[in-house]
Amino acid sequence: MDVSSRESPRVLIADDHLTTRVRIRLALEKDGFIVSAEEDSGPAAVTAALRDRPDLCLVGVDMRGGGIEATDEIHSRLPETHVVVLAERRNDGDLFAALEAGAAGYLLKETSPARLGAALRGVLRGEAALPRELTARLIREFRARARRGEWGLVRRGENELTRREWEILDCLCEGLSTKRMAQRLFISQTTVRRHVASILSKLQVPSRQAAVELVTERSRNLNAE
Repeated sequence: MDVSSRESPRVLIADDHLTTRVRIRLALEKDGFIVSAEEDSGPAAVTAALRDRPDLCLVGVDMRGGGIEATDEIHSRLPETHVVVLAERRNDGDLFAALEAGAAGYLLKETSPARLGAALRGVLRGEAALPRELTARLIREFRARARRGEWGLVRRGENELTRREWEILDCLCEGLSTKRMAQRLFISQTTVRRHVASILSKLQVPSRQAAVELVTERSRNLNAE
């Protein structure tokens, strides 16, 4: 059975704060997940993951023994197990380190219990779990590297995104409406729609959401290489 369609995915929770583990376990069990283990350190999380082979691991970034190190080892030894890093606060360095280690997501511990299960089921379907503001930060970093020639999103030449199109893509990533994009960039809504259409054509995707998912996935794959 496809894990993404399984009613009760198995998840490992690893964090050195007992209250955090209990809060997450209660929220996930209420949402139909099965908690296979709870651990309070990086090495213990790796051992439990190798033993239980859960569908997904939630790993605290700052826990004893290193959350990033645990993420890297679990991802390399259990490539079919999805790892989502949990952080106390937004931190760009931790975000990119987690993605480079192979994490499929980076969520704040303050994420609403009502949203957590949905975000994790999205990961099991192949989606990336990132707060909207961090997704925007990721897009900006992707754009900067693309301009330096480090990453290729589209072919150089006629299909290369323009500076304005990158700005529009940033706005799409933030979830802004056409009206809000127009207000921020001081252009008309018609111009916004024209730029969006151009972006979708160049990226060869059918929708705004697909464009954001493409760039996020491309970034995550390149960081994992």
